[in-house]
Amino acid sequence: MMFSLLAHGEPGIDDKNILIGMSAPFSGPIAGYGKQMQYAIQAGFEQINQAGGINGRKLQLLALDDAYDSSRTVSNTRRLIDDQKVFALIGYYGSNPTIDAMNQAFGPARVPLVGTISGADPLREAFTINPNARYLFNTRASYADETSAIVRQLVSLGLKRIGVLYHNDNFGRSGLDGATQALKQHQLELTVAAAIDRQNPDLSAAVSKIAGESVQAVILVALHKPAVSFIQAMKKTGQYPMFVTLSPIGTEQFIGDLGKDARGVVIAQVVPHLWNDTLPIVRDYRRLVGDDKASYHGLEAYLMTRTLQEGLKRAGKELTREKLITALESLNHFDLGGYRIDYGSKHRTGSRFVELTVVGPDGKILR
Repeated sequence: MMFSLLAHGEPGIDDKNILIGMSAPFSGPIAGYGKQMQYAIQAGFEQINQAGGINGRKLQLLALDDAYDSSRTVSNTRRLIDDQKVFALIGYYGSNPTIDAMNQAFGPARVPLVGTISGADPLREAFTINPNARYLFNTRASYADETSAIVRQLVSLGLKRIGVLYHNDNFGRSGLDGATQALKQHQLELTVAAAIDRQNPDLSAAVSKIAGESVQAVILVALHKPAVSFIQAMKKTGQYPMFVTLSPIGTEQFIGDLGKDARGVVIAQVVPHLWNDTLPIVRDYRRLVGDDKASYHGLEAYLMTRTLQEGLKRAGKELTREKLITALESLNHFDLGGYRIDYGSKHRTGSRFVELTVVGPDGKILR
């Protein structure tokens, strides 16, 4: 795609188009997540373009596969910015990949990214601590927000012996820290924690360690395949605690892989219930993609798209990256149709929305 760059001071813009870049996993074990996100963002862009675009320009998406590998995410980001000359970024996936891309690529290049599927603490640091954080606009709650809601619910049920299974990476450690701090607020301590390696998740030691403590609940800060294997292995030992997962689990894939063992598992969600037709944003998303294509990751990506849309609209016709940043910062408790986005000149909070759902009969998601 060619742009008339000489006519504009900013890359990725000509009189008719705005080029937006994306890096996400389209291959590998969690390719389904990235594909759901891409489908929703592309559909959202087409919806915007059919309605006349943004200030006379149409949105174009250039998406690259990173296979959930941090080094590829960094490489993709540099390619998108330096070679493909995108104007801005959208829809990244994962804590380590986004942290590395922020600190090594789009942050130093001062290119804004709207939305990543991660609630890790390093993506929410104060700009005085990490100036690169200025260029990441979160659209979801943090893992601390999720674990706080989870622990509050577990304690309300009278459960006190709580364990954590976590990936030994920024995703897992953020979830572990959040659970530990949330328990302290209720004058409780974590009963047991077991780490697994993201690349080679050998679960035998973790299962033995957690099963040996006879916990009442386990918080799973893990992706869906190791989480599925862990739950199945725990049940084989005769342990049936309450299992609670964080939102990156990939709800649809997780339930499908776990089958009948999914019943009763609690899943934290950072976007509204997918079948809540009382909310305009949910109705808009499902009407756009169809019920058969609807997913929680897709809805989250659609929220990123609508957030970017509003920022670009407010930035005006004479578009620059700095104007987009300023426009996004003006979205203070902005209502997207039942979901609020909150930014400011010194923070990129995005949202603190967390809702706990439970898997009911036949894999239905219940609130």
